[in-house]
Amino acid sequence: MKSEPETRMVKGKDVSFGVTDLQAMGNSTSQWDGVRNYRARNYMRDEMKLGDKVFFYHSNCKFPGIAGIATVVREGYPDYTAFDPEHPYYDPKSSKESPKWFMVDIKLDKILDRVLPLSELKQYKELQEMVLIKQGRLSVQPVRESEYNFIMALL
Repeated sequence: MKSEPETRMVKGKDVSFGVTDLQAMGNSTSQWDGVRNYRARNYMRDEMKLGDKVFFYHSNCKFPGIAGIATVVREGYPDYTAFDPEHPYYDPKSSKESPKWFMVDIKLDKILDRVLPLSELKQYKELQEMVLIKQGRLSVQPVRESEYNFIMALL
């Protein structure tokens, strides 16, 4: 899952959120809201399951890369930020009766000792088919078990 640790303004509000922000949340747990891409939404709604591991990835920053490991603690449910006209992620086409956007809750397991940079990940032949390498802009992406195990061995 990608996050943006550096300031990013949406509708006049800073929506940055990095691994240390997750750590500062109660019980190091937070909803993953604001995803407004249908493919990423579908992963969250349909494929992310309780107990799944998540790479917490920093993007749109000077050194993008994997910054932490987290676990899904609540499966996909409607992203209520889409219903609030005052929220930066408001979507007038989404409603409680017919939600368009979904989110999951994640709990931080570990902040990495160092960010594992995208530039390094791109160097490994074992990761060349990874969605992060091939479709880097998608904010929520599946990771094959072989890719997960390979990356975990690097840590």
